[in-house]
Amino acid sequence: MPPILQRLAKLRLALPRLGLQHRYRLYSCQGGGSNPSNAPSTGEIICSLSDVTKVLPGGRVLLKDTRLSFFRGAKIGVLGVNGSGKSSLLKIISGVDQEHHGVVWRKPDVKFMYLAQEPQLDPALDVKGNVRLGIAEQEALVQKFDEIAMKMGETDADLDKLLEEQAELQGRIEALDCWNVEHRVDTVMKALHLPPPDASIISLSGGERRRVALCRMLLEQPDVLLLDEPTNHLDADSVAWLERFLQEYRGTVIAVTHDRYFLDNIARWVLEVDRGSLLPFQGNYTQWLEHKAARLDLERGKEAAQARALQAELEWIRLRSKQASKARVKAVEVRRIEQQGLADKIHQLETGKIVIPPGPRLGDRVMTVENLSKRVSSKVLFDNVSFDLEAGAIVGVIGANGCGKSTLFNVLCGRAEPDAGSVQIGSTVSLGLVSQVRDQELDDRKSVYEEVAQSEDVIVLEGRTVHTRAYLAAFNLKGSMQEKLVGSLSGGERNRVHLAKVMKRRHNLLFLDEPSNDLDVQTLRALEEALREFPGCSVVISHDRWFLDRVCTHTLAFEGAGSVKMFAGNYTEYVAHRAQRGRKKGQEEEAT
Repeated sequence: MPPILQRLAKLRLALPRLGLQHRYRLYSCQGGGSNPSNAPSTGEIICSLSDVTKVLPGGRVLLKDTRLSFFRGAKIGVLGVNGSGKSSLLKIISGVDQEHHGVVWRKPDVKFMYLAQEPQLDPALDVKGNVRLGIAEQEALVQKFDEIAMKMGETDADLDKLLEEQAELQGRIEALDCWNVEHRVDTVMKALHLPPPDASIISLSGGERRRVALCRMLLEQPDVLLLDEPTNHLDADSVAWLERFLQEYRGTVIAVTHDRYFLDNIARWVLEVDRGSLLPFQGNYTQWLEHKAARLDLERGKEAAQARALQAELEWIRLRSKQASKARVKAVEVRRIEQQGLADKIHQLETGKIVIPPGPRLGDRVMTVENLSKRVSSKVLFDNVSFDLEAGAIVGVIGANGCGKSTLFNVLCGRAEPDAGSVQIGSTVSLGLVSQVRDQELDDRKSVYEEVAQSEDVIVLEGRTVHTRAYLAAFNLKGSMQEKLVGSLSGGERNRVHLAKVMKRRHNLLFLDEPSNDLDVQTLRALEEALREFPGCSVVISHDRWFLDRVCTHTLAFEGAGSVKMFAGNYTEYVAHRAQRGRKKGQEEEAT
């Protein structure tokens, strides 16, 4: 064997096969589970906040004298009410926000990446072009590796130096899995259900842009992922894939999210942003909930109502755990049991309880759908769909992004015509719709208070006359927020205004399209309780599995190829039922 080949062979044997798992050292965040984030800790600090204070231009303090360190490999979920400073915290850690007091130290060799709620993309590139920006560094490494290999064939090459450079490069390439980069691009794009690769960025919706930005970031593989509401605009399949990805991810993950199943499955620490302070807790969301409820039980005044709401959620978790190994319990039964534990109804709206003003009493018929069909161009959205809505039902509508859920809502609400079939609505029904297209439903020239009050300063809730300002406070629209112009609000704030406006109108049949997007956990919990106590009927599109499990009595599922099925039960029960159907079908096919 020629000397050059002998040296190359020796080098190959000496190099370990470095997978992605070797790139990161881990920090153990205890909290159960068998995923890699429970590996032994190195205790390596990668970022520290020292006496960090963030004050808004109006003088409101978001963070005050914050001192906190973050370790490599930690999985952290960030909680707090809307406006408490969660997004500002991520921006400060990433270095995007420099307008603060105090010192932020970042380890020099650590790469931080921040997923904003409104990410910036290159409009000159298409979807795949923007995604491929995330692998630019990896492609450059492979190109340099190939260039070194070419230089080795030159007569005057310094082989020792070139072999040393190539060995270092190969370690980095294999750590980043650069050899399989094209396969990873296709896998992540498919998992996140991205738009067509050649689609223009300018034509994308806000949710599609976020998915493109998230895909690019995951492919880039930074040391620290700073994710602001990463599950927004992801369907259930994509969220489940993202959970698995982050469980195996060897970097640090700090995520602001309202998705409580996501927090339970990913977080080993919960960081609560509360009135300017950062309160770390070691454990996942359920464990934090136990801790938080116990702490609030010791406090008085306004937080007493919040403590009882937390306790109700804990009771649901315990009930769900007990029933997991027993016969399936209908979601409507869970609803009844929990309501018994809430006999002492809370009337202090300023503490965060949402009350939906009831409309007229529903008659025998709410809505009957018969043989409904709709297609867009050559794509069949739903075909020959039939079901009845029952009084008191809470129906969760699930399916992949773009499958036709919002179109179905528009047909059911009379905003679009079906290709075939009929929708019959009962004579006593008053229908209200909260759509995802907020811009068409709100007047940007009005203040928040004017938009919701509609010249009515008071509203009757649960037999009491309540000022509209108190009603708004339950949606976390308090104080000076009520005087802001609607046109100046963020997406999450507009969502809450729209919810408050529609629910105030005393409808008895509510259609809610992604109501949980951009809501903090506390407001989302209050919305869940409001829907459970609402005497009318509700139909809700959502990808939030915790939300669907807590409130839904029925599930309307888009199963693909135009098939839409109504199932009596919540999200988890439906998933188990569909899996059982699949197994039975497989057995029948084997038998034949």
